[in-house]
Amino acid sequence: MSKTEREPMFSAKNIKLLSTPLNDENPITVQVLGICSALAVTVKLEPAVVLAVAVVAVMGSANVIISVLRKTIPNRIRIIVQLVVIASLVILVDQVLKAFFYDVSRQLSVFVGLIITNCIIMGRLEAFALGNRIWPSFLDGVGNAAGYGWILIVVAFFRELLGSGTVWDYPVMEKLGLFNIGYENNGFMILPPMALITVGVIIWVQRSRNRKLIESK
Repeated sequence: MSKTEREPMFSAKNIKLLSTPLNDENPITVQVLGICSALAVTVKLEPAVVLAVAVVAVMGSANVIISVLRKTIPNRIRIIVQLVVIASLVILVDQVLKAFFYDVSRQLSVFVGLIITNCIIMGRLEAFALGNRIWPSFLDGVGNAAGYGWILIVVAFFRELLGSGTVWDYPVMEKLGLFNIGYENNGFMILPPMALITVGVIIWVQRSRNRKLIESK
């Protein structure tokens, strides 16, 4: 491709960078990364959504910054540079949450800070942003963060609905009148094991619909 022939911003190749992590290469259900946050922040829907948005912001920005700096970063200190970039972005996100969403920030507690050590972000910086241009790196970061985020949101939705009878603290089960006919919240859903079980169910559904994800024996 010559300098005058630029690849369209939303070419099939670029669209794939966004779409593939949502299913075929999902960071949680296929690559089995980021499981800790799936356990920790999915009791309620609100903190799961906020953390998902925070990861999208950090990961997209980090990929862009590392892509911009990729030709100037000495190989021997690249991990340190990546950690500094991620830590700076996480601190910025944390301060924004504390300023505008203080209650959610308290619910998330240390888990915002733990974005720094999220292996999904470090993995994409190493595997993609260090060797690719700015726009594809941005799409790759947003795509992988979105793939991570939608799993958190789905898990949190079912855990809050079935465990607390609410969705985003709205009393869904009460409004539906289910308590009047004997329905009771399943307290087991708000315990950490149910996060793994719910993720396992999502993995089972995903593989049943996409046979190529099943490992050949």
